[in-house]
Amino acid sequence: MSVGAYPATRLRRNRFDEATRRLVAEHRLSVDDLIWPIFVIEGEGLVTEVASMPGVQRVSLDRLEAHVAPAVALGIRAIALFPVTPPDIRDAEGSEARNPDNLMCRAARILKRAFPDTLLVGDVALDPYTDHGHDGVIRNDYVHNDDSLDVLVAQALNQARAGIDILAPSDMMDGRIGAIRTSLDAEGLIDTRLMSYAAKYASAFYGPFRDALGSGGLLKGDKKTYQMDPANTDEALREVAMDLAEGADMVMVKPGLPYLDVIRRVHERFGVPTFAYQVSGEYAMIMAAAGQGWIDRDRAAMESLLAFKRAGAAGILTYFAPLAARLLREGG
Repeated sequence: MSVGAYPATRLRRNRFDEATRRLVAEHRLSVDDLIWPIFVIEGEGLVTEVASMPGVQRVSLDRLEAHVAPAVALGIRAIALFPVTPPDIRDAEGSEARNPDNLMCRAARILKRAFPDTLLVGDVALDPYTDHGHDGVIRNDYVHNDDSLDVLVAQALNQARAGIDILAPSDMMDGRIGAIRTSLDAEGLIDTRLMSYAAKYASAFYGPFRDALGSGGLLKGDKKTYQMDPANTDEALREVAMDLAEGADMVMVKPGLPYLDVIRRVHERFGVPTFAYQVSGEYAMIMAAAGQGWIDRDRAAMESLLAFKRAGAAGILTYFAPLAARLLREGG
């Protein structure tokens, strides 16, 4: 890359005014890039706040359509569902995941009827259903890979039948993409997409999410035997390659901002739709600092989302989605 010399070349000319800055912008955030994660709970007439995630709520199914409608009106076309399973129906095997009428499936049917053109993304993992908070079943104090696959496949089929458009396995068991893809195809569900959490790290940034699901206090030990080591990036490429070979249509890197380098490497190496999850801890940090008046919430949120596009992400799961959609509509 050659750059001319000052004063003939003045790079600030292209920053002179808003119109010029927009004209030469290399990356642009759109409402089409946004996937909004929401939490659903049992009960009636319930809208409860997540204390560690200001502005994020858990909603009961009778309030779900009204909760989602404003986001759809803003142009958000993808909703990611996460169920808050009551403690009394959690067990060691995550049996409620097998229930075709579980909270996730009922929520999917409601939203698909109300907003048929909105994409529904379904989390496939056992942590919302186990009484130990792990993403798979435990054998001899170890999360057992192959025994977990059977439950994950049943869970995925239930969600696909209920109207989930994009299954998003987040469990990090080896072979789960191939097992789910084979089972979907065998049932004729060939158009159900798979967005694999291919590079999901054992991160400290998930705490508020686990609070939202009610699984934080349940977790026994940690998830380092199946989620990735934050020190590794070459391993992420191997994970992505394996999941693509097994039938993943899209891949995800999670968390987001601490792993922009991984997003970039995946995007450049594979050239497939690569998504990022701006996780609960990232959201909570921005909101906490904004609440103290230390940063501008709107500007910080939009800058963080643009960083994902700059790194090569095709889209972002973010709790800021409704805010970002409104700011984009207002020209922010």
